[in-house]
Amino acid sequence: MNDSHLPPSAHFKVDLMFDGLSYTNALGAAAEHAFPNFYPYRFLPGEANPTGLPKVTIPYLFTLEDGTLVRVKGNGQSPWRVEGSLDDGYRLVSGGDTSSGKPIQFEPLPRWMTQQTRDGFPMAQAGVSLHGDMAVVNVAPGCDYFLQKGDKGGSLRCVFCAYGAPNERVQHYGQMPGKISLPDITYRRMQETLEAAIGEGEINHIYLVGGSMTDWRDEGERYLEMGKAVQQVNSHRIPLSCGSGALPPDMLQRVYDSGLFDNVCFNLEIWSEPLFAKVCPGKQKNVGYQRWLSALSQAAKLWGKGHVYSAMVAGIELEPEYHMTWEQACDLAIEGAEALCAMGVIPIYSLYWPTGGRDHPEYFNRLRGFFERLNLVYREIRQHHGLTVDPGFMCHRCAYMQLECDMDRGEV
Repeated sequence: MNDSHLPPSAHFKVDLMFDGLSYTNALGAAAEHAFPNFYPYRFLPGEANPTGLPKVTIPYLFTLEDGTLVRVKGNGQSPWRVEGSLDDGYRLVSGGDTSSGKPIQFEPLPRWMTQQTRDGFPMAQAGVSLHGDMAVVNVAPGCDYFLQKGDKGGSLRCVFCAYGAPNERVQHYGQMPGKISLPDITYRRMQETLEAAIGEGEINHIYLVGGSMTDWRDEGERYLEMGKAVQQVNSHRIPLSCGSGALPPDMLQRVYDSGLFDNVCFNLEIWSEPLFAKVCPGKQKNVGYQRWLSALSQAAKLWGKGHVYSAMVAGIELEPEYHMTWEQACDLAIEGAEALCAMGVIPIYSLYWPTGGRDHPEYFNRLRGFFERLNLVYREIRQHHGLTVDPGFMCHRCAYMQLECDMDRGEV
């Protein structure tokens, strides 16, 4: 199933995405100077644990020699481990030979993440994060779908999402459910932080994202407000992408006419209306699958070829409640890739990590078969339609759970 014909660098990236890294003192030491991971390393029962703690902070991202970006996944059963040091260089090692290995560099902890805004607020909490050379701006992370209830009483959030809950974790942004505008102080803190990030590091893309609003017109108003705040400090005119939900036709025209955004990305998440209704019940109730597709199609006509995207959750189709083999799920995803590309929309497939005890080898084997075949066929679909990922939107230096840029670069 996994006899892959991926380009070598992309193939190795997939190995690391699935295998992860086992803990070493070198990996722990790297956490002191690397961009921190949002998920700690959790030691398995019986695993050698030099820290004596059940979980520890580890780095978030590292790059291979050719610049390929990989997310760090902690896994006590992985054959891969990190050796070396900041001074001598880090390397990936497998097996007993510790003298050789593949050189890597961890994404560094930027200075601004340890600093404060002029009013004494931590910049690390001001709504700016980094994915390699991409700055992600998210000052409205709370998603109203978490608060909206369906007919059976459950939340209408997307089933894979765990980070959009509007709780005390995000209260400092001053975001209020159903209210478009954010406090001025939120924007000022974000602007100071973004300016510091741009001044300190090589940022080639800015991605503006946030939680969904139940009224898609209100969501468009919020993104116009947020986009203006970003562009006020984007003196180098780094390409800015709008990561809102789908927008109504007149609002789409307004967003385009504003000139704020170089690219747009309306995340459909999953192909086929029946799956969309199950996986994204809030999006189905408040916008609807067909209107989402119409918005993507209209956006492609406005922004033009190579500037309209849709993030897709690659592999959630394999969850048992959807009753598909990995081959059936892959065929359906490929059908979606062809249909979207025919509209001038470029889907971006982010690997889905299952939860709830489904992390056994057989499940991951099927997930890997799905992900590799999808990316191989999808590369041919992009070529057929003459579509390439705009380097102002995403590149191999920021795509840490996606393969499109690695696949295309692997052909050169």
